[in-house]
Amino acid sequence: MRTWLAFALAWALILGGAFLAHRVQTSNGTVTVSEVRIPAEAGVTVSGLLYTPVGATAARPAPGVLVSHGYINTREMQSPFAIELSRRGFVVLAMDMTGHGYSGGIVGTAGFGGPAALRYLKGLPVVDKGQIGLEGHSMGGGPILAAAAEDPDGYRSLVLEGSAPGLLGAKAPANIRNLAIVFGQYDEFAGLMWQVPKGSEVADSKRLQAIFGVTGRVQTDRVYGSVADGTARILANPPVTHPWEHFSNAGVGDAIDWFQRTLPTPAAKPPASQVWLWKEVGTLTSFIGMVGLILATFDLLLRLPAFARLSQPAQPLTTRRDGRWWLSLAITAALPALTYFPLMKVGQVFFPMAPFPQWIQNQLLVWALGTAVITLLIGLVLRRRAAFTTRWGLSIAVAVVTMAVAYGSLALVDALFKVDYRFWVLGLKPLDATRAMQVPGYLILWSLFFLVAMRSFAASIPVRGEGLIAAMAWGKVAMALGFGVLVIWEYATLFATGLLATPTEPLNVIVAIQFVPLLGVIGIIGAWTYRRTNSYVPGALICALLISWYVTSGTANHWQPGFAPQLPGAAAKR
Repeated sequence: MRTWLAFALAWALILGGAFLAHRVQTSNGTVTVSEVRIPAEAGVTVSGLLYTPVGATAARPAPGVLVSHGYINTREMQSPFAIELSRRGFVVLAMDMTGHGYSGGIVGTAGFGGPAALRYLKGLPVVDKGQIGLEGHSMGGGPILAAAAEDPDGYRSLVLEGSAPGLLGAKAPANIRNLAIVFGQYDEFAGLMWQVPKGSEVADSKRLQAIFGVTGRVQTDRVYGSVADGTARILANPPVTHPWEHFSNAGVGDAIDWFQRTLPTPAAKPPASQVWLWKEVGTLTSFIGMVGLILATFDLLLRLPAFARLSQPAQPLTTRRDGRWWLSLAITAALPALTYFPLMKVGQVFFPMAPFPQWIQNQLLVWALGTAVITLLIGLVLRRRAAFTTRWGLSIAVAVVTMAVAYGSLALVDALFKVDYRFWVLGLKPLDATRAMQVPGYLILWSLFFLVAMRSFAASIPVRGEGLIAAMAWGKVAMALGFGVLVIWEYATLFATGLLATPTEPLNVIVAIQFVPLLGVIGIIGAWTYRRTNSYVPGALICALLISWYVTSGTANHWQPGFAPQLPGAAAKR
């Protein structure tokens, strides 16, 4: 009975959170959110979410805004902007850059998809094609600037959040109309974007001063030039980091303020009036519910005759937390964090190719598999010989069925509410056909890593006689503590000095943020499944399926048939 209640509670969290997110992003039913597919150059298709307020009609067309996410993100990352602008009466198109999300091609194809997306937005009968705004975060400046370069008179104003014109050589117009620059004081990419050491020093950037047409320090929040003439410039320098620029009241509010100044606003509201965070609360609730669904589904399956042989009480080696146990905990927690930067750098040589087209995922796998090899070597020294009850066929089957139920829950939420499971940099999306075909190759490699990692975990961390809550808590600590300390160290240093502790690794530091909650979830799944089966295999395979799905759905493609292979070094510089 308790397991069925847990199963029902998981579904309540999933559906309740998704419904809340849906109500927020549709402004309580006054905005329609719809899926769109847009044909673009080079034969690719650009995907997007179209936010249409009820007041926008062919008889009374509304201003439109095209928004774009940054590198290794998807269109949902721009939902704070889309929600706030659409509730103010703007028609908003949140696009997936090419090579990302559900858009085709590879990174950079067809002007990142921006020109086609702008043509589509301007072609909608409900959009006033003479009143168009553009917004992009980080590499998301690429598509909107490419669109502006192709149609220099086709927009009224443009906002760059944590971005710069011509980033990594991307196409950009010579004179951008009514430009707002929003750049965080703690932005990790200040050197790349504006050639200054710290985000707080962006006003002293010679590049920025040239764009503003001044020879000295640019004053923040001052409008230079004329909105009417299209020459206006403004700089906002809020106290946020790069990933906070699109996930903070400050970053979102500065963009809202600029569009309300430069475009006619059907339902103007103060920039500080923002509700988008409740959408993120909803999708986070759904994500938590999905984790609960995985655990409850696994328990229910073990009750079925087909899987009953898997059900075995755990037999931990350790009887108490002695010095050897604390050493094992320290190694388990610290090793992935210690190997992260060096092995991610080595992983740059794992270039995109047919079975493995995602360059960032390739690097992550070099890190994971390298860490697994070190774990095996440490295991030879520590010689912890646990007795596991391993049934490979049943373990594979129970993992597949468990994750099929989890995937089905997200497919249902997507169909009913057009939301996914996410919070800030954490995001889990359904797979399209292209990315589903990429999963098998990655799944094999992730399985190798998790089989080693979960075997080491099960042999050293569980303690005989401990309760379920304690077991899951220590599982989270063992798996996530090292990355938690790494991220805290990086950002404590950034906030104290204006520079990351590893200032040459900004992209990898940001990628590491999401691994804190992900590794915590992995620790919970590992502890839960081991207690019920006395085996590390089911939990390892469930985690491999989850991470293969997670990374493949949200990471950029750098290789695809029919496109010239892209040198991944450019994306690395981000």
